[in-house]
Amino acid sequence: MVIDSAPPEGIRVTPPSQIKSLFPILNNPAKRHQAAGFTAEQFHYAFTNTLPEAEARAAYERYAIPAPGSWVWAYGLLANFTPGKQETWVNFHNERRAPLLFIAGGADHIMPPSVNQSNANHYKAPGTVTDFHEFPGRSHWTCAEPGWEQVADYALDWALRHAR
Repeated sequence: MVIDSAPPEGIRVTPPSQIKSLFPILNNPAKRHQAAGFTAEQFHYAFTNTLPEAEARAAYERYAIPAPGSWVWAYGLLANFTPGKQETWVNFHNERRAPLLFIAGGADHIMPPSVNQSNANHYKAPGTVTDFHEFPGRSHWTCAEPGWEQVADYALDWALRHAR
């Protein structure tokens, strides 16, 4: 199961909200070789956009840390243009994989539903189960924002229905 999944190599869906969310890292090539973070406002747009400002600020203060800019540059932005298999490459035709559920937040800016739907659509191995479910109005903060229990219950029910 994946929740608000990033696109692996070969997925070329890049909605405007995703570009805007990642711009604080992409706006300076030097960030490719350093830790890059978000301001509270950028974090709110990218991750907690459905939360009230005070809750978003509390989440930022508690959880936001700079992360390697190299991931966004090398594996996010450039993976589809670099020859050979990159770290984000997956075998979409693996017939031995477990059932796979993609969960998307309908209001997610950094990994919008269109990215998750495209990811799910690429998994086409015969005899495997791949599903997609969108929770309208949920942000990238899906597992921590109010109502997370609905997402957890859906995922658990789905997993039990598809257990081998």
